Amino acid sequence: MKQKLMCILFIDDDEPTNFLNKLLVEEMNCAHHVEVVSSGTEALEYLTGTGSFGNGKEHPRPDLIFLDINMPGMDGWEFLQHYEKLPSHQKANIVMVMLTTSLNPDDEKAAQENIEIAGFENKPLQPEMIQKILSRYFPENA
Repeated sequence: MKQKLMCILFIDDDEPTNFLNKLLVEEMNCAHHVEVVSSGTEALEYLTGTGSFGNGKEHPRPDLIFLDINMPGMDGWEFLQHYEKLPSHQKANIVMVMLTTSLNPDDEKAAQENIEIAGFENKPLQPEMIQKILSRYFPENA
């Protein structure tokens, strides 16, 4: 029997994209919880239970993060610099995939060289992409 991921986290500043991505994941019924944040700062707050997520409630730890590169304030690369400094229990077993509109080959190369990044995909998110990621990194959920 197929198991669902506990949580998928989208980090992207584009509201229509976030709406469609969340809808797709919900339609595929592959996660118990889908969280959407619009900045790297907000994502760090979610992962550490601080800021607007420091309300004493337990938030599901993501199994999978989709990270955009181009965001105002803290972009995807800056988020990664902060993410790398998190304690290991806050990032253990999280699979992170860059999901971007960037066609810059330097971005793809930098993602491949970063040990925190498992994959690099171009928007828009498609069911086949999710299935490929699930099959590769979460075979018990595929």
